[in-house]
Amino acid sequence: MEPLLRIDNLTLSFHTENGTTRALEQVSFSVSAGEVVALVGESGSGKSVTSLSILQLLPPHTARYEEGAIYFSEGSRPVLNLLTLPEKELQKIRGHHIAMIFQEPMTSLNPVMTCGRQVMEALRMHKKLSYKEAREQTLNWFAKVKLPDPQHTFQKYPHQLSGGQKQRVMIALAMCCEPKLLICDEPTTALDVTVQKTILELLKELQQQTGMGIIFITHDLGVVAEIADRTIVMLKGKIVEENTVREIFHHPVHPYTRGLLACRPVLHEKGKRLPVVADFLAGNHSPINQTSIIQPPVSSEVLIKADKLSVWYPTRRSWLGTPLAYTKAVDEVSFDIYKGEVLGLVGESGCGKTTLGRTLLRLIEPTSGHLYYKEEDISCISGNRLRPLRKEIQLVFQDPFSSLNPRLPVGPAIAEPLQVHYPAFNAQQRRERVMELLEKVGLNATHYNRYPHEFSGGQRQRIVIARALALNPSFLVCDESVSALDVSVQAQVLNLLNDLRAEFGFTVVFISHDLSVVRYISDRIMVMYKGKIEESGPATQVYQHPQSAYTQRLIAAIPAGIPV
Repeated sequence: MEPLLRIDNLTLSFHTENGTTRALEQVSFSVSAGEVVALVGESGSGKSVTSLSILQLLPPHTARYEEGAIYFSEGSRPVLNLLTLPEKELQKIRGHHIAMIFQEPMTSLNPVMTCGRQVMEALRMHKKLSYKEAREQTLNWFAKVKLPDPQHTFQKYPHQLSGGQKQRVMIALAMCCEPKLLICDEPTTALDVTVQKTILELLKELQQQTGMGIIFITHDLGVVAEIADRTIVMLKGKIVEENTVREIFHHPVHPYTRGLLACRPVLHEKGKRLPVVADFLAGNHSPINQTSIIQPPVSSEVLIKADKLSVWYPTRRSWLGTPLAYTKAVDEVSFDIYKGEVLGLVGESGCGKTTLGRTLLRLIEPTSGHLYYKEEDISCISGNRLRPLRKEIQLVFQDPFSSLNPRLPVGPAIAEPLQVHYPAFNAQQRRERVMELLEKVGLNATHYNRYPHEFSGGQRQRIVIARALALNPSFLVCDESVSALDVSVQAQVLNLLNDLRAEFGFTVVFISHDLSVVRYISDRIMVMYKGKIEESGPATQVYQHPQSAYTQRLIAAIPAGIPV
């Protein structure tokens, strides 16, 4: 029986003014109806390029298919080679017979159209339904994907929904025409574990109802274990291993696959250096004897103290502008942060953890309460009195690309804080300090004059860390700083943070929705829920013996990472 999709010897190159880049080489695999096939690999391995090739969504002026074919077979209909179909015929297949869920729903949904109208548009185009029929089916799909209050969501714009709700709208948009093949490109990467779990359960439920085939693209092997039947591992545009999920997890053959599986933080104790993929590719296939990381001692001295700290945002005002209702982003929280420790701050999106992190840095003004730094109340100081404090406290952002100036080479970007806070330094002294920092984060002098777009995601995160350390801060807030990184790059950045903390002795608040990462790197964990601290305690205790029902639910939602 002909599979739903068959890719034969697909070879693709991108031709630009800077030369030719081979993106795919001799890629071959198939997907049958009712099957979930996972495409796994690091950024740049060719996963997304493969999926975009199926729907012919790559720019035709640069992408050239040098060899191969992509065959799509739907029941008794003739087998189609998607690479040779004219654009008009492809339009009928896209979104109707083959649909796609993209990684970032905010950039995939139209910001000036309501969510309901966007799903209706696909239904009216492909199924030729009337306005009333399309509206009914849209509301029906919103209910199927478990969106709260479908009637109300129908009228909302994408920016008015949470990340998980936007992803559900994308699933409804992809599923509304009942495609035979669904392509999911990193659909759960930036989502909380609880939202991720519900999205995975939803996809499995819809697949069982419709019998569609699914191509699931991810770099999270824990997710693969939860959803896939078969796994294809890609490296540098080639397939290096293909097998059932159980075989891949229990008997991996290629060193790259073994490396991807081994470097997940969930498998390792705090204080042990994480293995990285390069170890395995270099021939060190079983780095069992992990070296211990030097753990700087945690002092009993309180560095930061929050006393009934609150941040409220007005949500409704009277006609005179007087606030009538508030969103309590942070609601009377009190805690201590000890010198030299890593405090993990976890919770779902919207729980207040980023707001709290930025309030600790005085980037957001507290509504009430007190904040003490080295026993000085800093909750009310401003202007010139706040400026010396900026040297002491720094932030590492979630998205390094948006936090770096695209028009400024990374050397001058790292040197910029030195110009502001150490005006006595001359250009040579600043350059020497930047070179030293680049070396410390695993880069080198040749990177000084390069621009942010010339680096990988992991390298950009290293640059942002170097910039944060330029002023020798004593306190660092890492806001989801490894959430969007591949598991192997994530391991490198976590090792780097541990090494730098051992050398410089700074205190860290590590904000994340990934409890396995927080458990690995933190001394203590603090769980937030609806602006309040739900639970706190030593990392191992909170992770292994959670007391509150909410923490138990968060930990239960973490993918097991082992196929059943």
